[in-house]
Amino acid sequence: MKIGNRKSSIWLVAVICVLWFLRSPMAGASQTPPYLNKLSSTDALLVVDHDGQVIFEKNKEKKYVPASTLKILTALAAIHHLGLSYRFQTEFYMDPKRNLKIKGYGDPLFISEVLEGIADSLSKMVPNFNNLILDDTYFSEGISIPGRKHSTNPYDAPVGALCVNFNTVFFDRDQRGRIISAESSTPVIPYVREKIKSLRLKKGRYTFTHDRNETARYAGEMLLHFLKEKGMESKGKIEFGTIRHEDRRIYTYRSSFTLEEILKRMMEFSNNFVANQIFIAVGAKVFGPPGTLAKGVRAVSEFAERQLQLKGVEIAEGSGISRKNHISPLHMLAILKEFEPYRYLLKKKGNMRYKTGGLRGVKTRAGYIERNPEQLQYFVIFLNGSKLNIKKLMRCIN
Repeated sequence: MKIGNRKSSIWLVAVICVLWFLRSPMAGASQTPPYLNKLSSTDALLVVDHDGQVIFEKNKEKKYVPASTLKILTALAAIHHLGLSYRFQTEFYMDPKRNLKIKGYGDPLFISEVLEGIADSLSKMVPNFNNLILDDTYFSEGISIPGRKHSTNPYDAPVGALCVNFNTVFFDRDQRGRIISAESSTPVIPYVREKIKSLRLKKGRYTFTHDRNETARYAGEMLLHFLKEKGMESKGKIEFGTIRHEDRRIYTYRSSFTLEEILKRMMEFSNNFVANQIFIAVGAKVFGPPGTLAKGVRAVSEFAERQLQLKGVEIAEGSGISRKNHISPLHMLAILKEFEPYRYLLKKKGNMRYKTGGLRGVKTRAGYIERNPEQLQYFVIFLNGSKLNIKKLMRCIN
């Protein structure tokens, strides 16, 4: 097919859809625009106006893999249990042997710029210390997220109570092939350099380890780098331990980012690591530490059942990376209605705000059509195994 003909075909589909909706938004199945007739028994589409009237529906009660649209439910549960103004914290202690201790609580935006600021604050309080002791026990050991692979893909980054830079490293290479940082705020410390070399990675952003001790150590090594830059002297090494009653808390870092800001970034970049950090933190908040996957599942599932009155929602984790997550278009509709006051957190394109999702063979999209302040519509598209073009479907419903 020539490019010109392909464009004409796409425009023809769009024109037919627009004319159909202008003629009769509530038209019956017999007046369905041609492309929507291609929806199969494995596809789902639900479009509902603000008053609850169904404009179009196909398989609205059937459960599907929601992929990353599940992040809307995770965000909603976090807002309910933590609040938009919530800030993650990280605590620093000095023990009787002058060891500096750091206790993490799952901050998903514990990034290089943050560590540099923390190092600056600590340097004004403590001139020197012996060992740097890491306490990452707020999350339990062995948390395995269903659907996450042990790859170097950033989407597969492991979770933890004490993690830095999304448990990833972003680097480039100079003209001589030497490893250099791709971010001005993040130095390539020796610990990271050796990891990159051992994995023989090309330039880019990678998850370089799935070992819990190594991810926490990465945070410790990065902090130690900035502490030394600020003139603090350390005579010891990095170790693992826990906070004890005799330890003296010397500083508490409250995140520079509110939960509201974190959720907006999570939606913008569809960050699986951030979503599951929040998911497990919610579980720890509701049921007490240590945070576990099971507690996160229970907290979000009970929120869906008790607050949203949803039955049969199947939650395996919080990001949508798992194919064990199953919800129906009607479930997602209820989630969207509850999330309506927070829809500004979603991506905006034209008169739409929505969240996309995708796994192999799975294409999803859910959100809002903002025709005007009094004509808000909700839409849910779940394509599991379909070859339909989701953009063409979007043209039909807008």
